[in-house]
Amino acid sequence: MTQEPTAKIFVFAGTRKGGFIFSSDEGREEWHMSDIHFKGWNVMHMILDSRDNRLHAAVVHDVYGPSTHFSDDFGSSWMQAQHSPIFLKDSISGRPLGTPSEVKDPESTKKTPEEVNKVWNITPGRIDEPGVLFAGIEPGALFRSEDRGETWTLNEGLYNHPHRKDWFPGAGGLGLHTIILDPTNKQRMYIAVSTGGCYRTEDGGNSWQARNKNVRADFLPEKFPEFGQCVHKMVLHPNRPQVLYQQNHCGVYRSDNAGDDWIDIGEGKLPSRFGFPIAVHPHDPETIYVVLEESDDYRLSVDGQFAIWRSNNSGDSWNRITTGLPERAHLVVLREALAVDNLLDAGIYVGTSTGQIFYSRDNGDSWGLLADFLPPVLSVEAAVIHDHRL
Repeated sequence: MTQEPTAKIFVFAGTRKGGFIFSSDEGREEWHMSDIHFKGWNVMHMILDSRDNRLHAAVVHDVYGPSTHFSDDFGSSWMQAQHSPIFLKDSISGRPLGTPSEVKDPESTKKTPEEVNKVWNITPGRIDEPGVLFAGIEPGALFRSEDRGETWTLNEGLYNHPHRKDWFPGAGGLGLHTIILDPTNKQRMYIAVSTGGCYRTEDGGNSWQARNKNVRADFLPEKFPEFGQCVHKMVLHPNRPQVLYQQNHCGVYRSDNAGDDWIDIGEGKLPSRFGFPIAVHPHDPETIYVVLEESDDYRLSVDGQFAIWRSNNSGDSWNRITTGLPERAHLVVLREALAVDNLLDAGIYVGTSTGQIFYSRDNGDSWGLLADFLPPVLSVEAAVIHDHRL
C-alpha cells in the first residue's frame, strides 16, 4: 500500500541575531524550533524555493558585511554564494558597472564602486525559469541569479535609471525590498524601493517606469510626485495578476490595472495611514492583511492593542482582529515579517521587533503564540512541503 504524502509546514524567521526554522505538521499545534542559524548575524530574509527545495538566506554582519547563502538540506548545512550581490568595476573602462556611459569627468572612472550594504529580499523566479532568482539590495538595486543563487549579476537597466540618483533613504535605508514577478507575462515584473516608489518593467528588466499615480508622499513638498514615495511592502495574487496591493508610509492602496494608477483603500476605513507589512490570502485574492502602527511619529500599536486588520473585499471594508493577541501591547512589525502558508485553512504568521511570532490556523480569525523571546524579528516566510519523506 502506497503511503499518502503528508504535509510539513515550515516557518523561517530572520532576526537581528540569527535565523530560526520552525516546523510542524498540518495541525500546526505543536512546533519544533531549530538551533540558531548564522548566530550573531542579521538574517534579513530566509525563503524556500519550492521549485527545488533549496533554502536561501540573506545575511549581514557588522564586521564581515553582507552575503547570501543556500542550503539543500533545510538548514542542516549552508554554503555561501560564490559571488554574492556586489557592484563590480568594468575591467576595460575601469568604470563601476551600472554608472552611465556618458561620464564627462574622466576622474569618475577611477572612483570606487558603490558598496552593497545589505540584501533585503531574495525572490525565486517563475516555475518555468529553473535556477533563476532575484535579490533586492541596499542601496536600491536589483540583482539576478541564473544558477540557483551561486552567483549574482546587476540589473543595469534599473541601476542606470535617471530617477535613481534622486532616490533617498528611508529610516531603514535605501532598500529595494519588494520583487514581484507577473505569473502570466514573463516580460513584466515590479520592484519597490524605500524611498523611490513602485517601478514596472515590460521588457524583462531592460527598462523601468515609475508606477505611483495617486500614491501620497506627505513628507515631500509635492504630495503626489511621479516617484519618491515610500512603499513599505507590495503584494500580488497570481489569480489576479492585474491587481496589486501596497502598504505605504502614507496609506494602504490597491491598483486594478497593473500599477498604472492606485486607489486609496484605507482613508476613512483604517485608524492609521502608517504600517509596514501586507499579505494576501493564498486562495482568495480579495482577502488581504495589514498590521498598523499609530503613526510615523509614534510607531506603536494603535490604541495600545496589538491587532491584525483583514479585508475580505479587496480593501472596501476592514475588520480589526484581536482574538488571541495581547492587550496593552506596544508592538512593531517590520515590512518582511508577515507571511502566509497555502493550506486550505491558511496559516498567517507575524513577527515582532520584540521577538514574538504570533500565528493563526484559521485564516486570521484567531491567534496564538508560536515563539517568544527571540531577537527582534526582521522577516518571516512560510512553506508547505507535501512529501512523506520529510
